[in-house]
Amino acid sequence: MRVGIVCPYTWDVPGGVQAHVRDLADSLIGLGHYVSVLTPVDDPDEADLPAYVVAAGRAVPVPYNGSVARLAFGPLTLARTRRWLREGAFDVLHIHEPTVPSLSMLACFAASGPMVATFHTATARSRALQVFGSVLQPGLEKITGRIAVSSAARRVVVEHLGGDAVLIPNGVSVARFQGAQPLPDQPPVPTVSFLGRIDEQRKGLAVLLEALPELVELVPDVRLLVAGPGDVEEVRETIPAALRSHVDLLGLVSEADLPRVYATGDVYCAPNTKGESFGIVLIEAMATGTPVVASDLDAFPEPCAMLPG
Repeated sequence: MRVGIVCPYTWDVPGGVQAHVRDLADSLIGLGHYVSVLTPVDDPDEADLPAYVVAAGRAVPVPYNGSVARLAFGPLTLARTRRWLREGAFDVLHIHEPTVPSLSMLACFAASGPMVATFHTATARSRALQVFGSVLQPGLEKITGRIAVSSAARRVVVEHLGGDAVLIPNGVSVARFQGAQPLPDQPPVPTVSFLGRIDEQRKGLAVLLEALPELVELVPDVRLLVAGPGDVEEVRETIPAALRSHVDLLGLVSEADLPRVYATGDVYCAPNTKGESFGIVLIEAMATGTPVVASDLDAFPEPCAMLPG
C-alpha cells in the first residue's frame, strides 16, 4: 500500500506530533508499505532527514494553542503539496491536525480519495475553531476516518467540529527506548530529568526550577538534567547562582541521545501546566523504565494507564 502522511509542524523542532508521525512511518515501512511524509523543514541541508521525508519548505512561527508552532502555508506551499499528492498516487492519505493552518489543512482541501485524520490538540475553548469551523467543514467532510489521541482531543472534535473520532492513544517504538543506557560521564547523584521546550511556559520548566530549593533541602546532592530547544543561557540566568551547580542544561539533544536523557534520570518529571492532549514524553520515559512524576492534567492519566498491570 502507498501511504502519504502529512505533518503540519516543522520536522526540525522536536514535538509530540513529529514523534508520532516518525514512529508511525517507521512502523508502516517495517510492515512492507511504501510511506512518504510531507512536512515543513526549516533547513533541509542541515536536518538529518529520513529517506521518506519530503521537505515542503520553511515554516514560520505562529502562536497556537498556548505555544509557538512553526507552520507552512501560502501559494508555494500549496503548489508543493499538490505536486506531492499527484506524484505520490497514494492509496490512503493520513493527515495530522487538519484544522491547523499548515500543510495538513492544505492537503485536506487538495486531496481526493481515502483520507484519515488524527487530531492531537486538546483545548477547552478555541476561538479559531469557533470562527473558522464552518469554513473548514468542506475539507473536513472529505475525511473518511477520524482519530483522536486522547479523550481530551476527542472532546475538541465533538464540541468544535461535530461528529466523532475513534480514540487511539499515542504509542512509541518501544525497541528504541527499551534498554537505553544513561548518557556517558554522568555524576553518580540522584537525577531528575526533564525534556521539553525550555522556553515554553506550558511545558513547566519554571515550575520545576521554582521547586528546586525545596528539593535540594530534601536531597542535597540532587541534580536536574534538562534537555530541549530554547535559549539555554536565558534559562540559566533565571536560576539563583547558589543553585546553578544542581542544574545541567543540555539544550537540544539528538534523536539518538533522547532515550539516554530519560535513562539518565532516576525519575522523569513532567511539570506541564496546560495545553497537553496526551503527553508522549510520559510513555517515552516509561518505555525506558524510568518512573514518572507528572502534573495533574486531565490528559496525563491516559498514558499512565498504559502501564502494564
